[in-house]
Amino acid sequence: MNTLSNKITLNLDGDAEVNVKGSIAPIEYTQYNFHVEWDELANLQVAEPEKQYPASVFQAFLPSESVSVGECWEIQEEGVLTLLKQLHPNPRLKLTIDSGDSRGLWGCLRAYNDELADIVFRIHAEFIMESGKFTPSQFAGHLVVDRLQEKIVSFKMYVPPTTLNFDAGWTRDEGTAAEIGFCPKMEISVGTQLPDVEFTASITQEEVERALSSRFYKFQKINWVSLEEVLEMAPAQGKPIHVISVDGPLFDEAC
Repeated sequence: MNTLSNKITLNLDGDAEVNVKGSIAPIEYTQYNFHVEWDELANLQVAEPEKQYPASVFQAFLPSESVSVGECWEIQEEGVLTLLKQLHPNPRLKLTIDSGDSRGLWGCLRAYNDELADIVFRIHAEFIMESGKFTPSQFAGHLVVDRLQEKIVSFKMYVPPTTLNFDAGWTRDEGTAAEIGFCPKMEISVGTQLPDVEFTASITQEEVERALSSRFYKFQKINWVSLEEVLEMAPAQGKPIHVISVDGPLFDEAC
């Protein structure tokens, strides 16, 4: 890891046009079969498969001040909502069940060289339907900017295809029922993934994901150790071991 602390400024040519593709694959699984019984979930599809935007929309993902590698900043809501509407006409950034943990939109500079800058970001949002809501686990993403020409090289904002990657609530006469499930693909993208690039300064993908996750979940700041290490450390330090069992992830909104 190169940890040069030089700060860089990032901008985009706002007059340029960007062609953005959107995609939602059919839901493959839900715990209680809502993706079959609930029409809105069964027929969930992208609102606009392809659309042109001014590059200024993506300025929302860039820091307003100079930043160094590993530094995080808040992403502006307006540009994100504009892009999310390509997936579904009614996105919302304030989740219905708001514990405070998943509030916000954050970006982080992962790497840069004289030509390119690689930004990683994380966003939490949900889609409001006529009879319920659809809450992805998270929207993760990359934005690669050409620093010299001030243009977008590539962009991808997507729901990670983990085993369970969304939560849903179906409201009927008898009340609202909760559901979890798996959607193999939900994303909007620009360009293609870059081949390996040599950067002047960088941190790893794992490091940047942890930095972003820590902005949402305070427990991510704990210096976790493996079970094997705990079993050795506890007797040596004379401390008890507390065990907690959970049936879902703590670090996203999948359940």
